[in-house]
Amino acid sequence: MKLIFMGTPEFAVPTLRTLHESRHSVLAVVTQPDRPKGRGQEMQASPVKRYALDNGLHVYQPAKASAPDFVAELAELKPDLIVVIAYGQILRENLLSLPKHFCMNIHASLLPRYRGAAPINWAIINGDRESGVTTMKMDKGMDTGDILLMKTVAIENEDTAQQLHDKLSEAGGPLSLETIDQLESGQLKFIPQNDAEATYASKLKKEDGFLRWDQPAEAIRNRVRGLEPWPGAFGFLKGKRLRFCKVETGPGEPDDTPGTVMRVSDYGIEIGTLKDRIIVTEIQPEGKKRMAVKSYLLGHSVEPGDRFDVSTAPAHEEKL
Repeated sequence: MKLIFMGTPEFAVPTLRTLHESRHSVLAVVTQPDRPKGRGQEMQASPVKRYALDNGLHVYQPAKASAPDFVAELAELKPDLIVVIAYGQILRENLLSLPKHFCMNIHASLLPRYRGAAPINWAIINGDRESGVTTMKMDKGMDTGDILLMKTVAIENEDTAQQLHDKLSEAGGPLSLETIDQLESGQLKFIPQNDAEATYASKLKKEDGFLRWDQPAEAIRNRVRGLEPWPGAFGFLKGKRLRFCKVETGPGEPDDTPGTVMRVSDYGIEIGTLKDRIIVTEIQPEGKKRMAVKSYLLGHSVEPGDRFDVSTAPAHEEKL
């Protein structure tokens, strides 16, 4: 089958690799324009572009993928299918209707749960025990098209958003191939989504990392895991910003106060919550590298009774 691949970040690379190494033909790769990054603001190619160029694939980088001139150029390739994964632009009707069959999206959740930009993060923040990837026939809505196939992936107790990201990224390629095989054989089924069951995984902001302590310790631990590596969970102690890189939960006491340091040891800083305690074992002071709490305590004073700042909680997933 003749394919056009559209994707941008590292998450999309395993699927592109799987398709490129398959019996199918990747006619071209469409990815976002190079962007300035880092302290020097040097222009950098996307991970998808780097893979494509390293493997002799033709690359397009339109500012707007649905611009009529660009769509006309793609149409000359006569693709059977366009495969889209984490591309980064909304596709208009003129592009959605271009391939012989349809545009297929690989989404990092079990739809209709977690439509939107940050499904991986919100699955962990909300304490889910499983996630997955879904192949979907794209339409004009936000992740609203017919479901094709799904692959469930377990969320382990210690998984961070980065670790789940890597699992789902690797699952996308095989599921894409299976979907294409069923399309070719005429076995593929198109299952409409139940909008009543849909939830929306909003795009993360830096302020989502500010921890609220008047929640159960397990909910706080899930937020720390779900925000790793970006934007990271953080709080303020004695006016200094601290990022919480790794935390555990432990039993609390009746007199625990949310946001208050209850115990300090070389192993961890124990902080009161609504239920049980958060034990911070790895921490990152502002402007420095992450470190074990034992190392942090060598240069910083933290005592029982010290209090972290308290603020309102960021919004959680929303019903559509």
